[in-house]
Amino acid sequence: MKRALHLSGCVALALSTALIAATSAQAQSDDAGKILKMMSDYVASQKNISATLNTDIEVLTSDLQKIQFDATGQLWLSRPDKLRVSRTGGYTDVEFVFDGKTATILGKNINAFAQLDSPGSTDQLIDRLINEFSVQAPASDLLLSNSYDVLMSDVRDAKHIGRGVVDGVECEHLAFRNFDTDWQIWIEVGPRPIPHKYVITSKTETGAPQYTLRISDWKTDAPATAEAFTFKPPAGAKKIALKELRDLDEVPAGVVAGGKK
Repeated sequence: MKRALHLSGCVALALSTALIAATSAQAQSDDAGKILKMMSDYVASQKNISATLNTDIEVLTSDLQKIQFDATGQLWLSRPDKLRVSRTGGYTDVEFVFDGKTATILGKNINAFAQLDSPGSTDQLIDRLINEFSVQAPASDLLLSNSYDVLMSDVRDAKHIGRGVVDGVECEHLAFRNFDTDWQIWIEVGPRPIPHKYVITSKTETGAPQYTLRISDWKTDAPATAEAFTFKPPAGAKKIALKELRDLDEVPAGVVAGGKK
C-alpha cells in the first residue's frame, strides 16, 4: 500500500511538473508573439523612418573556414512609396533609391546603375524584388506594413528569452525557430518598441553561419524631402540591365554566405 501511494505521488508530481513546463512554454510563446506584434504595429504606424544599419555576414570557405564580412549603411523610408538604402562594405558600395515609380540600384564601385519600373508601394516593391530578382535590402522584412505575418509565417517555436541590452538600450530578447533557420530579435522596452538587433542562423549549412543586423540612430520625427528619393546618376555612370549588375554582394565571389532566412 505504501509503495502504491509512493508511486501515485511520483506520477502526480511528474504530471504536475510537465503541466507547469508546458504552461511556461506556452506563456513564453504567447509573450514572444505579442511583443513581436507590438513591434510590427509600431513600425508600420511610422510614416517616416531613418536609421543606421550595420551588418555582419558569416561565410564558409571551400575548406570550411568561417569568415565574417562587415558592412554599414543608411536607411530612409517615407510611407507609402519612398525608400532609399545605402550599403558600404569591403567589397561593395551600393545605393538603392525608390521614388514610388522607379527603383534604381547603383553600384558605386562599378559606376553603373540599373532601373526597374515598379509603380506602387514600398511593400509591393520589396515583395517583387525578393520574389522576382532575389534582391533583399537590409531590414526590409522588418519594415513591411505586415512584418508580423511575414516573420511568423513559418515559425514552429517561439520563446521570450528575457531582457538584454543592445548598444546601451534595454530590449526584450525573443527567439524563433522554423525548419531552415533559427532567428532572434531584440526589441526596445517601453513606448517605442523598435528592433535594435536581428540575428538569423542557417541550420541547413555546415557550421551554421549567421547574419547579424544592428539598427541604431532610429528616428521618426524628420520627414525626408522629395529630393532625398530622387536618383541623380553620378558623372560617367553607365545604365545597364538589372541582370548585368555585378559585385553588389557584401562578400567576395567564391564563398557561400549563410544565415539567409
